Amino acid sequence: MKHIAPILVASFTSLTSAVLAHAQAESARSPDAQTQSTAPTAEKPATTKPAEAGMGAVRTPDLIKRVGGDREAKIEVVEGVYRFKQAMIESPLPEGYPEPTPFGAIDIKQYPSVRRAELTSKDDSGAGMTAGFFPLFNHIKKRKIAMTAPVEMDYPGLYKDFMKDEPAAEGETTMSFLYRSNSLGPVGQDGKIVIRDTSPVTVLSIGARGAFDATKEFETLREWLKVQDEWVVAGDPRMFVYNGPFTDPDWRWNEVQVPIRRKSVESAATAAPTPTAAAPAAPTAQPGA
Repeated sequence: MKHIAPILVASFTSLTSAVLAHAQAESARSPDAQTQSTAPTAEKPATTKPAEAGMGAVRTPDLIKRVGGDREAKIEVVEGVYRFKQAMIESPLPEGYPEPTPFGAIDIKQYPSVRRAELTSKDDSGAGMTAGFFPLFNHIKKRKIAMTAPVEMDYPGLYKDFMKDEPAAEGETTMSFLYRSNSLGPVGQDGKIVIRDTSPVTVLSIGARGAFDATKEFETLREWLKVQDEWVVAGDPRMFVYNGPFTDPDWRWNEVQVPIRRKSVESAATAAPTPTAAAPAAPTAQPGA
């Protein structure tokens, strides 16, 4: 896959870092942001521990399973903040989201529906990211929506076949800012920005640090999928960026993910196809949550 080069990832990290820093400062000034409920959503198992202080980070063992990579890597929650070695996440995650994956570890993760503001560009380069970033920033600022981490970047239609590493002739980028809760603001459109509730999704995820090369991370996920027979690719790849610019570049926390589903589910769908239920009162979601 030639579309996502290291320089593009570095550009994305710089852009998202700026807005996360602003969001962190706004959250510190907003009482509502500090008291925002982090109670489990319907998709989140009731056994997940309640939120702690600080940024409300929680351990989510029911939403995540370590399946490869560095199996010994372990994150911590310290005063409500996710930490791994010298890395930490300064902004809260959306309600019901699983904990982040540490660098080099490979996890299968269950994500609930999330309300997000998204903007799609036909340009799958760093310029496309820049075009999407500032309109999304202005959107959440105008609606007084406190921003969470991560900023998400999806690549719809990037591949003809992800497993064969066959890129499509033209790709797109969809940058999304995630709302803290599905109860915040209405769904619909704000100019070219679409606000929607995504469907729950299962992903294969690998943690990454700093200005990484996403092509290597995608290849690592591809190799894991090749040597097992339980899961198949179910959507387009995506990236998460968690940190702001005041974080040491060597310790910025990222994830690279691809949606997956069990082969048994795929076989059943082929034998007797049924439409997937859409999230309540929302347009059809993109494959990535």
